Amino acid sequence: MNKKVVFFINNFYHNESTAVFSQIPVNKVRTYGDLRNVLMKRIFLSALHFRINTRYQSSNPPFTSVELDHSDSGREGCTVTTLTVNAEPQNWENAIKVAVLEVRRLKEFGVTNGELARYLDALLKDSEQLAAMIDNVSSVDNLDFIMESDALGHTVMDQRQGHDSLVAVAGTVTLEEVNSIGAEVLEFISDYGKPSAPHPAAIVACVPKKVHIDGIGETDFKIEPEEIVDAIEAGLKEPIEAEPELEIPKELISSEQLQELRLKQNPSFIPVDQEKKTTKVYDEDTGIVQRRLSNGIPVNYKISKSEANSGVMRLIVGGGRAAETDEAKGAVIVGVRTLSEGGRVGNFSREQVELFCVNHLINCSLESTEEFICMEFRFTLRDEGMRAAFQLLHMVLEHSVWLDDAFDRAKQLYLSYYRSIPKSLERSTAHKLMLAMLDGDERFVEPTPNSLQQLTLEQVKDAVMNQFVSDNMEVSIVGDFSEEDIESCILEYLGTVRERRGSERAQKYSPIIFRPYTADLQHQQVFLKDTDERACAYVAGPAPNRWGFTFEGKNLLESVSNVPAFTSQDGLMNRCPGEHQNFEEQPGGLEITEKNLQGKLRAHPLFFAITMGLLQEIVNSRLFTTVRDSLGLTYDVSFELNLFDRLNLGWYVISVTSTPGKVHKAVDACKNVLRGLLSNKIASRELDRARRTLLMRHEAEIKSNAYWLGLMAHLQATSVPRKDISCIKDLTSLYEAATIEDVYLAYEQLKIDENSLFSCIGVAGSQAGEAITASILEEELVDGLHSVIPVGRGSSTMTRPTT
Repeated sequence: MNKKVVFFINNFYHNESTAVFSQIPVNKVRTYGDLRNVLMKRIFLSALHFRINTRYQSSNPPFTSVELDHSDSGREGCTVTTLTVNAEPQNWENAIKVAVLEVRRLKEFGVTNGELARYLDALLKDSEQLAAMIDNVSSVDNLDFIMESDALGHTVMDQRQGHDSLVAVAGTVTLEEVNSIGAEVLEFISDYGKPSAPHPAAIVACVPKKVHIDGIGETDFKIEPEEIVDAIEAGLKEPIEAEPELEIPKELISSEQLQELRLKQNPSFIPVDQEKKTTKVYDEDTGIVQRRLSNGIPVNYKISKSEANSGVMRLIVGGGRAAETDEAKGAVIVGVRTLSEGGRVGNFSREQVELFCVNHLINCSLESTEEFICMEFRFTLRDEGMRAAFQLLHMVLEHSVWLDDAFDRAKQLYLSYYRSIPKSLERSTAHKLMLAMLDGDERFVEPTPNSLQQLTLEQVKDAVMNQFVSDNMEVSIVGDFSEEDIESCILEYLGTVRERRGSERAQKYSPIIFRPYTADLQHQQVFLKDTDERACAYVAGPAPNRWGFTFEGKNLLESVSNVPAFTSQDGLMNRCPGEHQNFEEQPGGLEITEKNLQGKLRAHPLFFAITMGLLQEIVNSRLFTTVRDSLGLTYDVSFELNLFDRLNLGWYVISVTSTPGKVHKAVDACKNVLRGLLSNKIASRELDRARRTLLMRHEAEIKSNAYWLGLMAHLQATSVPRKDISCIKDLTSLYEAATIEDVYLAYEQLKIDENSLFSCIGVAGSQAGEAITASILEEELVDGLHSVIPVGRGSSTMTRPTT
C-alpha cells in the first residue's frame, strides 16, 4: 500500500493542513436507483459534517475545520472524496486523530433513526426551495450545470424535475441501506492500512516553515511524513461508541410562554411619524412598510415574490468596533465571536440550536463591522420557517448564554489571525497602511495579542450587550410572506423583547482621526522573504462619509446644495447638450424638469453616495486602461471608496498587484491618474458609461431579497438621520440627474495632495529588503522612460470588465 505523504512547506502557511484523497470511477446517475444512492450518500455525509463541526465546537476542538467532500469531477473524470483537516500547528496530530475517529465511528455504527429523518427532511426542503427558485437561476449557472452533467454521463434534469424525482425515491430509503452505502464512501479512511481497503490516491500535507510559540517566539516547525501516517493509524485505534440520539426542539418558545410574554409586555405598534401620528407608513412605489414597536424597536418589511417561499431578515445594531474603548480594545469583535462560538440560547445546547436551524432550513450569521453589529437570518416559508427564525432572534436578544470556553476560542481565533498577518504580503501591507493613516487606531485592524490578553468575558459581554438596546436596533425583513403573517411574527417575537434604552451611550465613540503628515509614515514599505517574487501596494486617503460629513466636522451637503448649477464656462463640466432634457421619476414621484434637475440632486441626502459611486467607476476605468493596459505596470488595479453611514469619515483605497521592478512606478502612475482628473477632464462618454454600469447593476440586483435589505438599512435608524424612503425611491432618477460638474464636486472632497495621501508597498522575494530595493532601481533604469503617463490625452474608451 502506498503510504507516501507529499509535503508542501512554505513561509507563508500559518496553519497545518492535511488532505487525504480518494478517486473512484463516476457512478452515472441515469435511473431512480442511481438517484436514490446519491440521496443516501448525502444523508450519510450530512450527519458526519454536523457531528464534527457542532459537537467539537462546544469543547475547544483541536482542529480549525474538518471537511469531507464527495463529488463528481468533470475535470478529473472521476469521483473525488477528500478529507481535509486544518489545525493550529501545535494541534495537528490531535486534529487528525479526531477526524479519523469520527469517520470511523460513523462507518462502524452508522447514522441514527433521528439523523436519517432529520437530514432526509432537510434535503427535501432544500430541493423544494431550489425548485421554487427555478426562474431565478442565471443562464450561466444553468449552462455550467448542463455541461458538467453531460460530461459525467448523468441524466440532465432541471430543478423541478430533480425535485419530483427526489420525492419519488425518498420514501423508499431505509436506515440499513443508508449506512451500508455510506460506509463504502468512508472505507479509504476507516479501513486505512487493511489489505482489502481501497488505497488513498494521495495524502498531502501543507505545513508552515516556522511557527510562533509563546515565550519563545518564531521557531522551525518540524514534522515528518511518517508522523502523519502514525496520527491516522492512532485515530483508528481510539475507542469509539455509538452516537446518542439528541432531543431536537420543535420550537424555542412554546405557545404558553408566548402567551405569558404577550400578557406581560403588551406589545403594540406606535406611531412611526410623531407629527402625523401614523402607526404604519406604506410606500406604494417601493412596497416598503415602516413600523415601530412599543418597546422602541423600528421594523421595515417588504413583501417580495422574487424569491419564492423564502425570506431574509437582518438585525442592525449601532455601535460596532468604533464603540471599543482604550481599556477594552477588541472587546466588540471578540464579544460577537464569543456569542457566535457559544451558540447557546436559554436552556438549549449549541447542538440543539444547530439542529433546530437544520430542521427549519435557517441560515444564521452574526458579525461586527466598524460601525454596526449585524445578525442575518435566511429562512424558508415552508413549515413555519419564518416563525422559527423570529423565535431564534427573540432568544438571542433575550436569553443569550455567554460561555468561558467560547470566549477562549474567540480570543485564540483572533490571536491566530494577528499572527498570520506577517505571512500574507497583502494583509501585512494593508495592516501597516491602516495603522499609519488612522494614527494607530486599533479599532480598524485586528486586535493585538496584548489587547486580547487583557480582555475578560465580562468586558466583551458588556461591550456587545450595551449596544443591544431597543432604540439602537433596526430590523428589516424581505420575503414571500403575507402581511398578516409578518406582522403577527413582528408583534409576538420582537414586540415581546424587553424595552431597554441607551442609544446615546451605545452610539458614543472616541474621535477617529487621520494622522497628520509624518514623513517616515506617509510612504512605507514591507519586505517578505519568499521564493516567488511579487509585489502589491495600497494608496489611500481621506474622504467624506456617505452623507457628506467629514472627520474635520464639516457638513459638505450644506455647502454643495448652495453651489449654483451650470457655472462652468468651457462646457466640459456641464451635461452634454440634449442629454436628459426631460426626465420623469418613477410613478408617484415628482416630475423633474431641466430647470430643477441638478438642484434636486445637490439638495438630496444621497448626493455624495451617487456622485462618489460614479467617480469610483470613472477612476477605475482610467486606472485599468492607463496603468494596466497602456503602461503595462500592473496585473490588476482598482479604486474603492469606503463610505461609512454612521461614522463621520470615509477613505479611498487604490489596490495594486505588480512585480517588484514595476510596483513603484505603478504607484506613481496611479497617483497621477487620480490627480489627473483636474487636467484631463471627465468626458461625457465616461460619465454615461459609469451611469450605465451602475444602473444595470441596480436592475440586475433588484430581484434579490438581500439587495433590498441593503437598500432598506437605516431607514429608521437614529444614528443615520439623513436616510429616508426617498433614498430608495429616487435612486434611479438621481443617477440619471448627475452631471460631470456634480462628480467634480465630489472629487474635490477627496484629499489627494502629498501630505494627505498614504501609501504602502509590499515586496516579496528571495532576497533581503536591501537587495530587492537595488534590483528595483536597476530595473527602473533599464526600463528608462517607457512607462511615462501620456499628458493631455483623452481617456481610452475601453471599459474595465465588471464582475
